[in-house]
Amino acid sequence: MKKLLIIAATLGLMSTASIAVQASPQQDLKEFRAYFADRFPDVPFKEYVNGVYAIDQASREQWEAIEEFPPYELNIDKGKQLFNKPFKNGKTYASCFRNGGIGIKQDFPYYDSATGKVVTLEGEINACRTRNGEKPLKWKKGPIADVAAYMAYTSRGNKINVSVPADEGAQAAYARGKAHFYAKRGQLNMSCADCHQWNAGNRIRADLLSPALGQTSHFPVYRSKWGGLGTLDRRYGGCNKQVRAKPYKAQSDEYRSLEYFHSYMSNGLSLNGPGARK
Repeated sequence: MKKLLIIAATLGLMSTASIAVQASPQQDLKEFRAYFADRFPDVPFKEYVNGVYAIDQASREQWEAIEEFPPYELNIDKGKQLFNKPFKNGKTYASCFRNGGIGIKQDFPYYDSATGKVVTLEGEINACRTRNGEKPLKWKKGPIADVAAYMAYTSRGNKINVSVPADEGAQAAYARGKAHFYAKRGQLNMSCADCHQWNAGNRIRADLLSPALGQTSHFPVYRSKWGGLGTLDRRYGGCNKQVRAKPYKAQSDEYRSLEYFHSYMSNGLSLNGPGARK
């Protein structure tokens, strides 16, 4: 119990920062950017795609050395092979996506008014498989992360362009994701914002907390802790476990809504995935 209290105190969980729940997505985005511009005045906006390496020079030097021989290169190659390998019916993933699936990740996730669902890239990868008579892939790692890594790689440099239309369903999904981002949960009573907004740049034990701005730009990500590549769902689940909360199922409405909000908050930044992190 004492350890939990120490962690809570370190992160300053008594923050009284207010959340304008009723604000529009556009206003949220403006205020979100302004918060980080004020917190890290020397960090150019475009640098936020590099996460903690945008705010800590010592960490950046180590990361740049790793990126000279990226640990995810083999995953990109595997993903390319899988992407181009014909299904049993002769079609490939390219048949399911705009522009043959090349250079399109910046448009994900998006809200589909026909189904009333937030559509993620991984969700569409598996939907493509089932439409073509193939079994869906597991969500968090393995082949689905490889295919997503290849698609992300072809989208590098494209600016994140997530849309939240006036559609009632889209607004509700966005609001749900926003609520998840700011809601405290688990035995540690912590939210995503506690670590990655209010305490971005502070340390928890030996780790520096990264800014939420730009976090989705480099997924799927190769984490040294994992020893492999993982999707955003895998990371969300891990975060929930770290605050001792029960994770939601991968690609649940909860996580897809969170990804919708989380990605929208990085609109205008360039994709640089897949990436490497600790």
